[in-house]
Amino acid sequence: MTYKSQLASLGLFDAKVPRYTSYSTAPHFGNDVGPDRYADWIGRIAPGSSVSLYVHVPFCRRLCWFCACRTQGTQSDSPMLTYLETLKAEIALMARHLPEGVRLSRLHWGGGTPTLLSPTMMTDLAGAIAELAPFAEGAEFSVEIDPNEIDEARLDALAAAGMNRASIGVQDFDAQIQETIGRIQSYDVTREAVEMIRARGIQSLNADILYGLPHQTRARMTESVQKLLSLNPDRVALYGYAHVPWMSKRQQLIPSDALPTPEQRLDLFDTARRLFMWDDYAEIGIDHFATKTDGLTVAQEAGRLKRNFQGYTDDQSEVLLAVGASSIARFPQGYAQNAPATAAHTGKIREGRFSTSRGHVFTGEDSLRGRMIEALMCDFRIDAAEMRSRFGVDQARLDALFAEASDAFPGMIEVSRDGLFVPHEARPLTRMIARVFDAYDPSKTKHSAAI
Repeated sequence: MTYKSQLASLGLFDAKVPRYTSYSTAPHFGNDVGPDRYADWIGRIAPGSSVSLYVHVPFCRRLCWFCACRTQGTQSDSPMLTYLETLKAEIALMARHLPEGVRLSRLHWGGGTPTLLSPTMMTDLAGAIAELAPFAEGAEFSVEIDPNEIDEARLDALAAAGMNRASIGVQDFDAQIQETIGRIQSYDVTREAVEMIRARGIQSLNADILYGLPHQTRARMTESVQKLLSLNPDRVALYGYAHVPWMSKRQQLIPSDALPTPEQRLDLFDTARRLFMWDDYAEIGIDHFATKTDGLTVAQEAGRLKRNFQGYTDDQSEVLLAVGASSIARFPQGYAQNAPATAAHTGKIREGRFSTSRGHVFTGEDSLRGRMIEALMCDFRIDAAEMRSRFGVDQARLDALFAEASDAFPGMIEVSRDGLFVPHEARPLTRMIARVFDAYDPSKTKHSAAI
């Protein structure tokens, strides 16, 4: 049996599974978390501790067809000015509940396109956040930057506010692919943006690139990755394009008959992976790559790699606060998500209440299973000793859980008293293996392809 046929026999090319950036996954969130519970969780943060903060800016000048994020188009600054006032009011509301001495270990502005904000708006937002909580020592402030929507003045404002990591979306440099996915962004424009970023002393650069796009071939994938490597990113996310037109209507503009098959998607991923490895990047989890000195590589080697809604992270904070429409916060007690629609979110904040509309309270084995899934996604192994000491689970229970996974993927998983390990040849199956430890029924929701 060939390698591909073995993976096929286990269902890799047919499976639809969660990306497991949370547990439970967002489709299973319910209405048991509202504004009062969210406020209570904020108040329970340990005084003097470090937390992370995510700020969601949903606006884009144009809506890329491939994107399934919560975004909305605007051709003027007026909606953004209104939204900025909402963000400031939400941050001020959060400050009234936040215990004393809390600092920010990570700050991330995502979207949408945060760099649509004018320099003045950026400075205003950064000032409101600084009043909420100062940066902790060694803090990281990252911003998602659209090379088509950035200039010297906006980068000056971000650098002055403390940005020390920039993240650029590439997707693919091929002109036909860009036209098909509604994202025109030349290599020259991207290179100029990177040069402006580096010129301001911002040494940490993230980049996103996609595999599985329409008209993508191994030759085109190779050319795009080589162009990306010429920009010397410190960290790369190699995401599989998730074609979910039932959830993101704009994806209906993308011709499905131009999409590569699941088997071809695996080839595209492997093509890009080999190029990153040949350029001496470390392989991080299932879909990230980083230089040997990057924080992700250091965290992985130390067994401290984590996973959250932005992918992989070296942030060790137990709390992720979130502001903006649709943003999701994480606490030791569970998840809390703001109202997804901008208008609904703004209305609640104007009433002086958080807009928390859904979430999940950890119960039963949630923490145990969530950590097992995270360990698989980050380290490809579950350490039995960690599970016993951290969650008080006995060995018999672990043995039963491990046996279930081993039975589902015969010959692909190594199980011992020390724990469970996924060898390299089985790693394309990682999300499917993680699903075995998911107590919630993934079949009740629609997910993206396993590869």
